[in-house]
Amino acid sequence: MFYLLLFAPLVGFLINGVRFRSQNAKVAGAIACSAMAVSFLSAVAFFFQLKGLPADERVFKFVLFNWIQVANFSAPMSFTIDPLSMVMTLIITGVGFLIHLFSVGYMDHDERPAKYFSYLNLFVFNMLLLVLGSNLLVMFVGWEGVGLCSYLLIGFWFTDPAKAAAGMKAFITNRIGDAGFLLGIFTLFSVFGTISFEGINSFAMNNPDVLATGGFTGGWGAPVTLACLFLFVGAMGKSAQIPLYVWLPDAMAGPTPVSALIHAATMVTAGVYMIIRLNPVFLIAPDAMFVVACVGAATALMAATIGVLQNDIKKVLAYSTVSQLGYMFLGVGVGAFGAALAHLMTHAFFKALMFLGSGSVIHAMHEEQDMRKMGGLKKQMPITHWTFVMGWLAIIGAPLFSGFFSKDEILWMAFHSPRGSVVLWGVGFVAALFTAFYMTRLMAMTFWGKSRVPKEVHPHESPWTMTVPLIVLAFLSVFAGWLCVPHGVGTLFGHMHNYLDDWIHPLMATFDMPHGENDLQIEFMLMGLTLFLVFVSSLVAYTLYAKKPEVAERNKERFKGLYELVYNKYWVDEAYFKALINPLVRFSQGLWSRVDVKVIDRLTYNISDMVKNAGGGLKMVQSGNLQMYALYILIGLVCSLWFLMER
Repeated sequence: MFYLLLFAPLVGFLINGVRFRSQNAKVAGAIACSAMAVSFLSAVAFFFQLKGLPADERVFKFVLFNWIQVANFSAPMSFTIDPLSMVMTLIITGVGFLIHLFSVGYMDHDERPAKYFSYLNLFVFNMLLLVLGSNLLVMFVGWEGVGLCSYLLIGFWFTDPAKAAAGMKAFITNRIGDAGFLLGIFTLFSVFGTISFEGINSFAMNNPDVLATGGFTGGWGAPVTLACLFLFVGAMGKSAQIPLYVWLPDAMAGPTPVSALIHAATMVTAGVYMIIRLNPVFLIAPDAMFVVACVGAATALMAATIGVLQNDIKKVLAYSTVSQLGYMFLGVGVGAFGAALAHLMTHAFFKALMFLGSGSVIHAMHEEQDMRKMGGLKKQMPITHWTFVMGWLAIIGAPLFSGFFSKDEILWMAFHSPRGSVVLWGVGFVAALFTAFYMTRLMAMTFWGKSRVPKEVHPHESPWTMTVPLIVLAFLSVFAGWLCVPHGVGTLFGHMHNYLDDWIHPLMATFDMPHGENDLQIEFMLMGLTLFLVFVSSLVAYTLYAKKPEVAERNKERFKGLYELVYNKYWVDEAYFKALINPLVRFSQGLWSRVDVKVIDRLTYNISDMVKNAGGGLKMVQSGNLQMYALYILIGLVCSLWFLMER
């Protein structure tokens, strides 16, 4: 069954990509969806097997072969199924199957459907390697594999130079992060003497005093702190955090289902998962956790402000993804690993729903992505509209929807945790208000208000292969949060359990959490304040973009400087080109002209000329003239006789 779970997507990749190569999207999609269904059903079976075991025995280990053996160092190709990897596996295979099914309708008219579906299957296989690997090297294989697949999928329509450039941008940016990830692996090995997650976490959980007295937690230069910071650099690249977030918005150049699979539900959460997997190590490196929390909070706020003024529907969702990932890193940075995992899960559902919903809109609008050319689509696309509403309510944190439970817990922990602060809570709080604003703006410009659809475009509801995944994800966006009800909210419903926290509890390290008499009242006050201002923010956005769009246009002129700054994304890409990329290109060109051309090329040319000239001289000797050969023999004989006579 483990082979079915792990290798079914790989088999789908081989059939579609190497053997079959059907030009029919339905046939290629059926092969890919079947592979995903097999993997998902295997994951469900494993879940029930784990659930039937005692909490401290919920682990299955698999060793395929001994991969690297050097002296005492061993790195087996081994895998672990435990409660944490099980959550990720169900998300990857379950949401992945729905996205594959959606793609059957979306890619129906594409010229290369078999190649597309083979890439999707290969991506899922590598993502399973990443989350199921029992050591850092197996995780790194999957880590690099999903990076390669993201390059192939983002640049799938590579004949368009902009789309090809977006794929290269994602690939290069991730390589920067991956260099940090490798350094983190090396540093961890130098400290713990192993790359096994079980070995590293067990030692960190059972011997924190040994690590502390050894100087390993004493400041920024300590090995464990450095290891965690290096690992976080890898997470910055893969999970799009400041300053390596710039690739993800451009990655919207790929097909929309790719955005849903890679940039909402799976790949971009890899960095969050890695930190949660190593949570005992990060807990003994408080300085590194502080950096993680600060970067996460800053990313959440910055990306949320940029999303306010984007007009491309997929770009709004892209910056929303960056912002929500920032929330997850804020959660792990303050020690709320369970809340971060909960938000990872709920975000996978509602963001995949909205990306696929945007794909349904784009499909109906004949590939138009500009929201300024939409409006009033709820009449022509009722299923897409109402499912999108469920995702909108979930992401803004409407009560009882999934995002409400996970985001509220992160904000509360940012305020309440010993690793948190009022400032971190305040940044997350403001980001939540911007989230409500830009998501309501998206709804108003796309589905509500007056229609701005060009006359030659006739929107229509998408086929069932596209709407069924939307309905399933809408259901999960509404109810998945009930699996992770925080303690404070749970008291309102008769002390409901946080099932997700209970499920992963044996794998989580803990630290002292203060409990005051008024904590519950403070939590409810902060929650009430957030909900009230989120409602106000949503109402303002609805008024500006659905009821009185002319006011929004006037405000654009009134605050032109600020508008230009935010609309152009703070000119971060331009700053990177000016400060880093262009100087590096000029330096490389200068290095090429001075070293390659004037030294290396000239040296090789001189050597080749010397050999060529020497060969030309020898060629004169080897003329093929027998009389000349006889003369050479005579001269040689005379010289030999003279030499012998002299001796």
